[in-house]
Amino acid sequence: MLSDPTLTSRPEDGRDIPLLVWRAGAPLRAASSGPLGGGIGVRNWVVNATVPMSYHRDDPAAHLAALAGGLGLGGSGVGLLTGVDVAEVVARADTGVRAWATVGLGMPVWAAAPAPAAPAQRVGTVNIIVYVPAALGDAALVNAVATATEAKAQAIWELGLPATGTPTDAVTVLCPADGPAEPYGGPRSTWGAPLARAVHAAVRDGGSLPCVPWSDRRAG
Repeated sequence: MLSDPTLTSRPEDGRDIPLLVWRAGAPLRAASSGPLGGGIGVRNWVVNATVPMSYHRDDPAAHLAALAGGLGLGGSGVGLLTGVDVAEVVARADTGVRAWATVGLGMPVWAAAPAPAAPAQRVGTVNIIVYVPAALGDAALVNAVATATEAKAQAIWELGLPATGTPTDAVTVLCPADGPAEPYGGPRSTWGAPLARAVHAAVRDGGSLPCVPWSDRRAG
């Protein structure tokens, strides 16, 4: 089981910067695209940390590992970064599946663009964390990440943005490590369908909030 997130903060550059922490009651299997703990493996926690829009470190995995150490988190975990205030996380659930999203859509892009967009100092990260209460096989875990991404893109389209996401979005799907493994995670599968609905609702509702970078909000 994955806990509800705990909101905490850490001192950095003279400011208290927020972060969210999810803890697993027992080790969970995960598939993640996060900078720390990405790939498929057993994970014990998830951290989603706000960073200022001036963030310029080129070692996000090491930075997140240090944050986790400061929180006393042991074992392997997943670490994510975003320019939005993680206190505005949106949680949605459907048929036992739980999804959380921090949604920054200030830099929307089409996945298949003719050329990379020019860099811009605008908030733009959608981080999605999902817990499925049934064991998923490797293929189903990968499929579940794809399903979450499809649901995110659907929500963004419904919000009226000409985009499928932002350049720095991340998805993490977690499930029990033990038990018979479900073979499928697509949008019409037993667990993929409620996953899609929960993620869609979380991103849609989170995207309806004002998209203001954490650093801009605190400065104003």
